[in-house]
Amino acid sequence: MTKDEVKKLRMDSPESLQFLNNATKFYNLMMMYRCAIREIQTKLEVLDDEFSAENNRNPISFIKTRIKKPNSIYDKLQKMGYEFTTENIQTYLNDVAGVRIVCAFIDDIYMISDLITQQDDIKVIEIKDYIKNPKSNGYRSYHMIVEIPVFFAKGKTPMRVELQIRTNGMDFWATLEHQLWYVTRNLGRKLSK
Repeated sequence: MTKDEVKKLRMDSPESLQFLNNATKFYNLMMMYRCAIREIQTKLEVLDDEFSAENNRNPISFIKTRIKKPNSIYDKLQKMGYEFTTENIQTYLNDVAGVRIVCAFIDDIYMISDLITQQDDIKVIEIKDYIKNPKSNGYRSYHMIVEIPVFFAKGKTPMRVELQIRTNGMDFWATLEHQLWYVTRNLGRKLSK
């Protein structure tokens, strides 16, 4: 629905009520993903604190989190051939909620991955090891799709989160490569106009 179509809706029309209902469902789903991120982040901080107390160093340099933007969610579903619905978001997208864990050393990446895997309430859905098998552009990182239970007033809901575990050097390269890709893509769009 375009902005102009939204403006033309009467607030009591079936279309506007459907639009508001969908917007509320989407907002609630994003809240659930934010809660899943908090659950994962807390677990990681506890593991980092424990390791620091026992070994006098922190394996985790920093943790960054994000929720995929609505436009990106929409584009990805369209590319996959699915409608933009909350059901399709939950069913087909594994990377709406993302947590990046940046470490000093490669050994820390695998240690953290093992510790996450050992958590009895986390289910590992998928692993992609781009450290042992780098992408052709040089990208290296360790990706995990995990499912974690989040407890809400109406009960427990399993939520999927994408984890990217990498070193500081890998993070620098990935960030630079990502920025170059967008600059090149946007420049190409401007030139084609």
